[in-house]
Amino acid sequence: MNDSKPSRFTLLDAKLDRLLEPTRNFKPTIWLFTTATALGDFGILWHIVGIVRAVADSSRVRQALILSSLMGVESLILNQGIKPFFKRERPTVKGDSRFKIRKPRTSSFPSGHASSAFFAAVVLTGWSTGPTIALWFGLATVVALSRVAVRIHHASDIFAGALIGALMGVLARLAISFF
Repeated sequence: MNDSKPSRFTLLDAKLDRLLEPTRNFKPTIWLFTTATALGDFGILWHIVGIVRAVADSSRVRQALILSSLMGVESLILNQGIKPFFKRERPTVKGDSRFKIRKPRTSSFPSGHASSAFFAAVVLTGWSTGPTIALWFGLATVVALSRVAVRIHHASDIFAGALIGALMGVLARLAISFF
């Protein structure tokens, strides 16, 4: 008989999962979270953002290329350098059946979607102002939350991923400032 109490992480994971349950039966949020998680695959959303910014202003082409290149580096560091140290199982193997999503191939911890989203948001802040900065972090939050909503990540996975991505984003911003 195991009398140990659940960890704070387990309690946090369960609480956010319960809070998101009503959204899993509401068609607009099903669409939102399915779309957000799909756009988060391979950082697609952030590559699109870079392209749209470059099309709107040709002086941003270099920024789009830098962002896409850095997204590749971030993904490599997270997926090949950090994730292999953790073997955390996902809440479900293929996600909640109410959402049509791609089946991930790596472990649950930390969330790659959350990491790339917050990485991109931090990098984009260096080239943005007030309301646009809020937009980047708003989009990053929706992408990260979508992973818990579709039941492919635990809440603690996305918090860790967001923190790692933001820290890598700060380092990337420092590196960009030298070039």
